[in-house]
Amino acid sequence: MLRTDFLVIGSGIAGLNFAIKTAKRFPDQTITILTKVNTDETNTKYAQGGIAVVNDREKDSFQKHIEDTLVAGDGLCNQKVVEIVVNEGPERVEEMIDLGTQFDKDIEGDFLRGKEGGHSEYRILHHKDITGFEMERALVEEVAKYPNINIHNHWFVIDIITQHHLGYLVTKSTPNIECYGVYALNLQTNEIEKILSKITVMASGGTGQAYRTTTNPKIATGDGIAMFYRAKGRIENMEFIQFHPTALYQAGVSPSFLITEAVRGDGGILRNKEGEAFMQRYDPRADLAPRDIVARAIDNEMKRTGTESIFLDCRHMELEKFKAHFPNIYDKCMSVGIDVMKNMIPVAPAAHYCCGGIKVDEIGRSSITNLYACGECSSTGLHGANRLASNSLLEALVFAHRCSEDAATRIDKLQFNDAIPDWNASGTNDPQEMILITQSLKELQLIMSDYVGIVRNNVRLERAMRRIDLLHEETETLYRTTTASPQLLELRNLITIGFLIVKGAQFRKESRGLHYNTDFPEKAEMLQNIVL
Repeated sequence: MLRTDFLVIGSGIAGLNFAIKTAKRFPDQTITILTKVNTDETNTKYAQGGIAVVNDREKDSFQKHIEDTLVAGDGLCNQKVVEIVVNEGPERVEEMIDLGTQFDKDIEGDFLRGKEGGHSEYRILHHKDITGFEMERALVEEVAKYPNINIHNHWFVIDIITQHHLGYLVTKSTPNIECYGVYALNLQTNEIEKILSKITVMASGGTGQAYRTTTNPKIATGDGIAMFYRAKGRIENMEFIQFHPTALYQAGVSPSFLITEAVRGDGGILRNKEGEAFMQRYDPRADLAPRDIVARAIDNEMKRTGTESIFLDCRHMELEKFKAHFPNIYDKCMSVGIDVMKNMIPVAPAAHYCCGGIKVDEIGRSSITNLYACGECSSTGLHGANRLASNSLLEALVFAHRCSEDAATRIDKLQFNDAIPDWNASGTNDPQEMILITQSLKELQLIMSDYVGIVRNNVRLERAMRRIDLLHEETETLYRTTTASPQLLELRNLITIGFLIVKGAQFRKESRGLHYNTDFPEKAEMLQNIVL
């Protein structure tokens, strides 16, 4: 058994920020970070484009950034939260700069600012095309300075501990569900251990691996959202899965290599099989329309022309400028035989970001007492029905700070719950056939990609739900009778994520933002969040 004052699940930008701020404030209290692989293997690491922030008040304004976010969110953003994130963003970004994050600057020392789809101004700070990697580097180096932060790599969190584990009936309507810590599988010893905490922060990242094609790393299996739902916490807006319009198309390759939207911000042009620059037919903003519009347009062009990709044309761009701003993309394309100055880049949409998740208030508090959530696993109200490009890193910084501020006012009033029982693994055996797990994962990813993708309809959703119900039944039987493994735990969580996405999509009787249902092509008059 482990005891820790603060428990952080996940080591991306949100989790590490919370840990650093809390360790600085409480040098005599322990902060434990759990991550199922290595500390720096997170969605943050793969964020290419940058972070959207207003730090040039002469050319930009908070109001413009707020309006851009609200427009992209298609009516479902929480305006108060949008204002909080935009207004508090510059101070949080300045803190990252103070920690050593190197955003690109011009020869005069001013920041180089990019522009991406849905933005009215150049406000994206970046470090070449590996911004997330650079921010994660700075945070990992800073975390190492605090002796009261303990990082446990290769620990897989299985479940949140609540009153349910004390023998009480806990349902969605149970008042004041409390979090006492977690059960986690130590992958180095294969033992399931009890970790008691006073405050728990869920910063477990995204859900992209629910789909066959995704830009997310293999670890993005929605673990935090799934275990929170099992603990009877409130989840919302899971139907809004953002597909990045331009992932490098390579048949059978997953994760897909991301071609950042900043390439289009610098002048890249989307063209179809016939060489037509088609985006003007779909939106007056053309290649810089919000991601939901661009992804649907590409999906339609692919279906219309019978192709598996369209093309991003960068041949007219300046080589040295391209290599300076996008060195990672340039090297990747060259490595697969694509000279971007001579060849167009084949691209196709790929699952990229979950706009819904654990429902939290404006301080990051979830519906389960003593449990906060921040980063992609949370639903703050910032993104609404569609995330504005490069707003996610900003949201993670702002809400990690807000969670730390609120948690600091409560920690001294809390005690460990010593009545929590140890994990009971009796009656389970080692799995005899791994094919039962790997094949179910393939089935789930195919179901989600074919039936619950960019464009949906009622028949597809019904089919998806029936098949997911069967996968759930089979996997739960396996879970009850075999010992826990990372593969089984991830499958179980992804099936829950698939269920939540489909259920949210079935409840939403309209098309809005990232959710497009051909049986309900119009927006409904009543604006609502789908809470599960």
